Amino acid sequence: MTNDDAEKVLTALLDKAKAAGADAADVVLAESVSVGVTYRMGAVEDVERSEAQDLGLRVLVGKRQAIVSSTDHAPETLDELVTRAVAMAKLAPEDPYCGLAPDDKLAKAPFKDLDLFDPAEPSADRLTEMAREAEETALAVKGVTNSSGASAGWGSGAKWLMTSSGFFGGSKGSSHSVSCAVLAGEGVGMERDYDYHSTRHGAELEAAEKIGRTAGERAVARLNPKKLKSRQSTVVYDKRLSASLIGHLAGAINGGAVARGVSFLKDKLGEKIFSDAITIIDDPHMVRGAGSRAFDGEGVANARRAIVDKGVLTGWVMNSAHARQLGLETTGNATRGTGGPPGASTTNFYMEAGSSARDELLADIAEGLLVTDMFGPQVNPNTGDYSVGVSGFWLEKGEIAYPVSEITIAGNILQMYQNLTAADDLEFRGSTNAPTLVVEGMTIAGE
Repeated sequence: MTNDDAEKVLTALLDKAKAAGADAADVVLAESVSVGVTYRMGAVEDVERSEAQDLGLRVLVGKRQAIVSSTDHAPETLDELVTRAVAMAKLAPEDPYCGLAPDDKLAKAPFKDLDLFDPAEPSADRLTEMAREAEETALAVKGVTNSSGASAGWGSGAKWLMTSSGFFGGSKGSSHSVSCAVLAGEGVGMERDYDYHSTRHGAELEAAEKIGRTAGERAVARLNPKKLKSRQSTVVYDKRLSASLIGHLAGAINGGAVARGVSFLKDKLGEKIFSDAITIIDDPHMVRGAGSRAFDGEGVANARRAIVDKGVLTGWVMNSAHARQLGLETTGNATRGTGGPPGASTTNFYMEAGSSARDELLADIAEGLLVTDMFGPQVNPNTGDYSVGVSGFWLEKGEIAYPVSEITIAGNILQMYQNLTAADDLEFRGSTNAPTLVVEGMTIAGE
């Protein structure tokens, strides 16, 4: 669908909503296409292609709102959609904070071109070849004995938003991905590991052979793990999962959580929660970024922000409703799907790289735990108490001594943030990213 086609559909729908009695309304139209191939043990296991188009209408009658969605865009269906939405809104309970975004906060066209769409769609044959290359390379690693499969995929999507206050904007993006997971060893001594990469543009995707080789080498390195005695120790979060620590931060600074009082940071605004060396950025305008968007899910203008500036927590992540409830202004972080009211989230959220190389930080650790995999992290949203099952490697004098597994590490997120040091190896491999992180004084529960 073109921008002109989308604008006509959405304009007609909002006109109908106003005529049916809505005081205000907004509508989202989304369409997507995806193709994926799964390859296992030398044969294609699955080829899938999906196409979808969905529409979500939100209507407001006074301080009451209702949201309805449909995948059927026939005129008679949309007429019924409007009638049902307005009737539902009139019966809904009042919400003093609901409403469209303030007019003076809306983004103005032309919007920034963030280069999120790659028009080159790989064929199913090419995706199959990529998956095959990844698995073959992984299986060729000495010690690898089985495969959980390799996959390659491509997808594209477009979304348009229109509000009765006059905003209209669209965005389009694509994704390319390749992954592989294999097992090493035999019987009860088998270990599994993986590698994965995803990009907006296919030319930036890592070679399938590299993904497979890394997956195989990681699995072999985990063979014959030992258990650890319970103790206090330094814990190093490998960069492929260190983003989970600032993922917990993203949840705690969400305006919805803060407004409900279920955030361990609710009373920490303006306070130092990290050391001076730590700055954490939210940047919606990163070119080709996994979380980039030229405007937010309510049409609000957005911009790069330092959420943590030299250790100090500077603000929340809010949509308009959160801002009204907290007596603040929206931060341009609204998200919007077709099935519900606006939410809020970070965009390209990352911790800036530190000043020391990873190897330099490890060299200072007499004994410690390098975490390379984790299972089901748990964080108490009110207190920040944290625990997670992990596996990885025991470090001695800055070097890997042996693999370890069946371990739980625990601490308090706020204390962990205070005792955290970042390496200089930041990479952008998703919408939330962090370099290797060293955390002092954590509890290790083992034997």
